[in-house]
Amino acid sequence: MIHGMASATVRDLRTRFPRVRALVAREGEVIVTLRGSPAYVLRPYTQPPPAKAEKVNYFRRLKSRQPRPLTANAACALDKADRGER
Repeated sequence: MIHGMASATVRDLRTRFPRVRALVAREGEVIVTLRGSPAYVLRPYTQPPPAKAEKVNYFRRLKSRQPRPLTANAACALDKADRGER
């Protein structure tokens, strides 16, 4: 049996859920009792606000992942090493 104090039993949830749902809509929340003592609280679900997405700086991320450019001296040394005995 659904009581007038915005409470219901576990049995009410199983057998008379549409009435309990209407009670939740009307009262805002319902206390569910288990063997005579309060056990749970039913409330309407409210969706949390979406988290703000952080803007991604793709160019900075790309530059941080690229290797550092060779200096002029390192480039010359690499060219000389590649030529070998030619």
